[in-house]
Amino acid sequence: MIKFCVKLVQRWLPEPFIFAIILTLVAACLAMPICHQTPIEVIEHWGGGVWNLLAFAMQMALVLVCGSTLAAAPAIKRGISALAGIPKTPPAAIALVTGVSAIACWLNWGFGLIVGVIFAKEIARRLSGVDYRLLIASAYSGFVVWHAGLSGSIPLTMATPGEALTKATNGILTSPVPISQTILEPHNLVIVALVIVAIVVTNTLMHPKKDVVTVDPALLEEESVTVARPDKASITPAQRMEHSKVLSWIVALIGFTYLIVHLGFRGGSFDLGSVIMLFLFLGVLLHGTPLAYVRAFTKAATGASGIILQFPFYAGIMGIITGIGASGICFGTVISNACISISTPTTYPLLTFICAAVLNMFVPSGGGHWAIQAPIMFAAGADLGVDPGLTGTAIAWGDAWTNLIQPFWAIPALAIAKLDAKDIMGFCLIDLLITGIIICSGLIIWAM
Repeated sequence: MIKFCVKLVQRWLPEPFIFAIILTLVAACLAMPICHQTPIEVIEHWGGGVWNLLAFAMQMALVLVCGSTLAAAPAIKRGISALAGIPKTPPAAIALVTGVSAIACWLNWGFGLIVGVIFAKEIARRLSGVDYRLLIASAYSGFVVWHAGLSGSIPLTMATPGEALTKATNGILTSPVPISQTILEPHNLVIVALVIVAIVVTNTLMHPKKDVVTVDPALLEEESVTVARPDKASITPAQRMEHSKVLSWIVALIGFTYLIVHLGFRGGSFDLGSVIMLFLFLGVLLHGTPLAYVRAFTKAATGASGIILQFPFYAGIMGIITGIGASGICFGTVISNACISISTPTTYPLLTFICAAVLNMFVPSGGGHWAIQAPIMFAAGADLGVDPGLTGTAIAWGDAWTNLIQPFWAIPALAIAKLDAKDIMGFCLIDLLITGIIICSGLIIWAM
């Protein structure tokens, strides 16, 4: 089964940019007959959405580059190297990478996505005989729990009071839904625990006993960025500033002070912006001098090309899915209504999950899901008597589940690992099937 999935993906899954183009064409061809939209309307929706992810694309580029730059700091390299020396066998390495990645992603998805892949690369450097494709797939598979974790955008949006919440749900949620009813709800925690255990076991069992695809450790070695300090006798004032540790300390102190005030005293959330700031200022501090950080940052920035190229296309796809033409309906609404029409109070969370999973292939964004599904699904759930916390969690799980086979979120990880999507998605397809059974069963039991 594993060989079949790997061969299937290797044969049919194109490079992520080509995949984005194909998804664009599929969304356009479906939106025209289903939503009774003209080709011009679809093109206008696509063009109007192309630049809607610019801010998020910049965040994703920064989390990749700042995370990679931090990992290149000498002190971090030594720490990761020490941890990578723990597993002594390939199955143990797969299990450890999967567990570390999943727990880190549950705590914060941006942190987990970068740390898991960097950790996996270091293990590949130190341990012979481990399948590199599966190792990176294991690091990415932990991403499946992030929407059900502490940085899940949909549960956190539901927990945020204000008029925006009421407006987004068409007046259904007039007060916030605390995370005790979504992220920290016992049913959700059980599902998260079972999913983590399942992917650890599944990934470990998937390690091939023969035909292992390894990588030459020399190919994974990052070219060291050394910055020689000029001779004291000839150093200029500009060079003194470039090599000044004091300036790095001051900048880091300013950044950490803000984070402490924002998170500890202002009630701010540890969101993607906070992760980027943590990576940035830790990197500045640990690289020692401003010039050393600039050189390391410049080297890491080459990995962000996939994000810069592909995110506008996914934003265009979101424009097609959410665009409303003269007919008054959008493609996302049609999918949501189709699930509602066959739902009962018990099956509603399951069908909501499936609906979100399908939409996620075209709109791989929690914010996009919220905009499409919140006005419809919460109203229908209220009519059926379904708890809003369960409805929101079902949407969040659906949004996270198909990330396992959606290259959008894998772009930063693949840039670090220097692999293509087809190298890891065959293994992720197995994880998709296993975790899907657990999540569906958990949502049905929760609804009973």
